[in-house]
Amino acid sequence: MLALAALCIGALYLAYQIVCSLHQTFRNRRIAKSLGCEPPRKVPSDPFGLKGFFEISKAAKQNRVVEDIADYYSQYSPTFSLTGLGGVPIVSTAEPENLKALLATQFHDFCLGTRHREFYPLLGDGIFTLDGAGWSHARALLRPQFTRDQVADLDLMDGHVSRLIELIPKNGTVFDIQRLFFLLTIDSATHFLFGESVNAMHSSGDTGVLEKTAVGGAQGFAKAFSLSQEYLFTRNCFMGLYWLVNPKEFQDANKRVHEVVDHYVRLALAPKKNPEKSAGRYIFAEALAAETDDPRVLRDNMLNILLAGRDTTASLLSSAFFFLARHPHVWGRLRQTIVEEFGDSAHPRGKITQARLKDVSYLRYFLNEVLRLLPPVPLNFRVAVKDTSLPMGGGPDGKAPVFVRKGQLVTYSVYAMHRREDIYGPDAKSFRPERWEENASRGWEFLPFNGGPRICLGQQYALTEASYTLVRLLQHFDRIENAAPTMEEPRIQFNLTMSHLHGVDIRLYPAMP
Repeated sequence: MLALAALCIGALYLAYQIVCSLHQTFRNRRIAKSLGCEPPRKVPSDPFGLKGFFEISKAAKQNRVVEDIADYYSQYSPTFSLTGLGGVPIVSTAEPENLKALLATQFHDFCLGTRHREFYPLLGDGIFTLDGAGWSHARALLRPQFTRDQVADLDLMDGHVSRLIELIPKNGTVFDIQRLFFLLTIDSATHFLFGESVNAMHSSGDTGVLEKTAVGGAQGFAKAFSLSQEYLFTRNCFMGLYWLVNPKEFQDANKRVHEVVDHYVRLALAPKKNPEKSAGRYIFAEALAAETDDPRVLRDNMLNILLAGRDTTASLLSSAFFFLARHPHVWGRLRQTIVEEFGDSAHPRGKITQARLKDVSYLRYFLNEVLRLLPPVPLNFRVAVKDTSLPMGGGPDGKAPVFVRKGQLVTYSVYAMHRREDIYGPDAKSFRPERWEENASRGWEFLPFNGGPRICLGQQYALTEASYTLVRLLQHFDRIENAAPTMEEPRIQFNLTMSHLHGVDIRLYPAMP
């Protein structure tokens, strides 16, 4: 009797779930019709999304997730639907009008989903993890710091770039410049944020701020920070099951990072107790401490900015030299332009300033083209907080709106959008900075720094640091060689940001005096 009762209860529950599912389906169709929506093209799959899951898993093992997703857009359309693992419906888009809606005009229809819980162990409550009022408060706290002239502190950057130049072999030896750029940007970012650099580019005996912590030196801090980010990315991929990824290695790495940043929080709060000690160079942490004396708020927001300030700029610079090594005519024109404006290392012409950097058109075109083909954040997503729609992608011609139900995931690929031939022409996949001379004005089809209310606050900081570094390096070196000639196309490694899987191996030769 008990077995029969259990069977009946199970059958009733299954029937209830089927009825609820049918009811929800008919409800969604009714709302979609009222909004004038039509379904986008659908990627063939099974009801549980296993086919797509195994395809993406295979691509991840081959470090081809970004490229394979871009192939989906080419094969199907700029907006398509697919079945995620467990039968969850997903909309994916590389359509400028849809990104405009997602990030700006319908900003309040979407959120970050479970990102806050996924990233909380390292980043806490910060601008990259929060939605709603919490995000608004974090952005209001940080925004004034990025409107200051001190953000473009080229005197601060000068010492770090000089150290970078010292570390580059001058005799034609092959080296990986990407590794150096990641050291450069963690040094400059910590110097800007904390007032002192962790000195990752210096010898282990010159530990700077880390002599006061147990993190194990600058390399230890950089390693712990990178390890934490790798786990954040894995947690992000697991989405609702993020809590399954929480090993002791991840927890220990977070503790080491927090130890260093907490030390700087204490230093930043000290001038509030003794104002006479606060005079001197602009320090981001101290400026932020003037707005709040909550140590946790300071730590969380500084870590959020450190993550953005380090990896994205290193990614941009690495990609810049990947292309320069494979396009000698671009190197030649860019170096000639820089030397004409700023002179070379032996005969400099005036002080390099942010205003002068902005006036060098070809430098701007070059960086735009690098950001177009290899955006530091190539993939992203949002989750609908209500039943809503995207303006394009539905119907046979892709012109009708697309219905997005509450809780549905919408993924988007800036990488794929930047390579669309109907937007950038038949040579969209080719590296050609001159295209920006022909059309320097781009809207939502060019989004290397996101858009809308969440547009990157540090955009000018990143562009200024990258521009200054490029100018100094091209002043000092007059010839570059590609040391990986069989690798004509970049091999992308996508974590939270993009990097080059095998590094960027080159040779550089100093200009003769």
